[in-house]
Amino acid sequence: MFAKVISIFVLFALSGFSALLSWNKGTGAEAHDLNGLERHFQYEIKQLSVPVDHFSFSNNSTFNLRYLYNDTFAEKSNPQPPIFFYTGNEGDIEWFAQNSGMVWEQAARFKAVVVFAEHRYYGKSMPFGSNTFNCTKPEHLAYFTVEQTLEDFAMLITFLRGDRQMPVVAFGGSYGGMLAAWFRMKYPHMVIGALAASAPIWQFTDLTPCDIFNKITTSVFQTAYNANCTTNIGRSWKLFEKLAGSDAGKKQIADAFHLCDPIKSSDDLTKFLDYLEEVYYNLAMANYPYNSSFLAPMPAYPVRQVCFYLKDLHENDADLLNAISSALAVYTNYTASVKCLDYKDVNKGSSADSFGWNIQVCNQMVMPFCANSSDTMFRTKPWNFKETVDNCIKNYGLTPRPYDIIMRYGGKNLNAASNIIFSNGLLDPWSGGGVLQAPNDLIQVIIIPEGAHHLDLRESNPADPPSVLDARAKEAIIIARWIEQFYLNIH
Repeated sequence: MFAKVISIFVLFALSGFSALLSWNKGTGAEAHDLNGLERHFQYEIKQLSVPVDHFSFSNNSTFNLRYLYNDTFAEKSNPQPPIFFYTGNEGDIEWFAQNSGMVWEQAARFKAVVVFAEHRYYGKSMPFGSNTFNCTKPEHLAYFTVEQTLEDFAMLITFLRGDRQMPVVAFGGSYGGMLAAWFRMKYPHMVIGALAASAPIWQFTDLTPCDIFNKITTSVFQTAYNANCTTNIGRSWKLFEKLAGSDAGKKQIADAFHLCDPIKSSDDLTKFLDYLEEVYYNLAMANYPYNSSFLAPMPAYPVRQVCFYLKDLHENDADLLNAISSALAVYTNYTASVKCLDYKDVNKGSSADSFGWNIQVCNQMVMPFCANSSDTMFRTKPWNFKETVDNCIKNYGLTPRPYDIIMRYGGKNLNAASNIIFSNGLLDPWSGGGVLQAPNDLIQVIIIPEGAHHLDLRESNPADPPSVLDARAKEAIIIARWIEQFYLNIH
């Protein structure tokens, strides 16, 4: 997946908070106040010792799993408050806590304890410390799986509840949303329900067409201003290849994009073109109705801003080159503070861990991606599983298993699943691999026509479109029903 989509999964649950460090005296724990907001947006950083291998009875090795904790919403008189449990994504858990405002807002409403659990092998939750990704010890990667991660979460919930009966609701966006859904499927006795926002649980082999992501991205750009936008982008790929065929052309590209490292080889050209594709993906995912800095500082509706520069059809090579560079500056240098463009580091400035995700792509998270230039704005690229396997064996000593997730969690057979909300924005390229139709009466599907990537998990904003407000209201009603039913059942 990361051959084309390196930063997409950061994907994702965001709100726009930034963390300010303060010291909570007397607790022996760090407490963080998000954006100077009220006390209920603070959290303590805690750790729990968990097994490296939950499924072995002879390996007793452990490591510290990090999690963020806030109980200031909960009523002190209630010994059984709800727990809102965020299933951590592929990055530092503080980043997701700082960017998941809806969880905090709903926790205040439901008087819930808030927990953000870090995903093993990300952030500071390293099973083998500084040697976790030691290339000379590939066996360390054996425990980097969805199942081990879900078991971490189950163990943490068991620890937090102790001997109390407490309703736990799982939350997650993007990959975290996938984990939230799978957690509810595997541990229905531990979580009463799950909100899986923008969770592409069907973006796997033989479940979803490999070109759907690129088709939706193209549609987002095509409808942002006019069709000239995608036509110009589609033509630009051959222009870059043509210019890169001469030293003078390479200099034109370097000057137009202010490249830190000019294109010198075919490998550099491939990296540059891959980077541009990533930018288009990220623009579509973060096409929010207000300024944001999730993947990069961007204006409101950044796709529309990009397409403004491409509203006219550019036949002349120089005009097209300049128009594309001006358009992409909406993403690459919106603040006009970047001195040069580092196209070799697509995740620069992001808290996403592309290295860790690359490893997951090489075991279970095998998501086919392809494109055809005839019906998308992207280069024609077939899905090449053999190439993926060869690279995974070469880089990590791992052989991908494309049907592993389908076998474990049922693929499109969700008839036995219950109490899961699948929310998807139709402006989100990942919605193509999401659950858009409920398989039974116990699964809720919420479609957000005006929503980009898990916009419903972001902090409330005056610019939020009506369909997002409606989605959050529906989600709150469903969660309230789950919690009410839980308390009725235990009394």
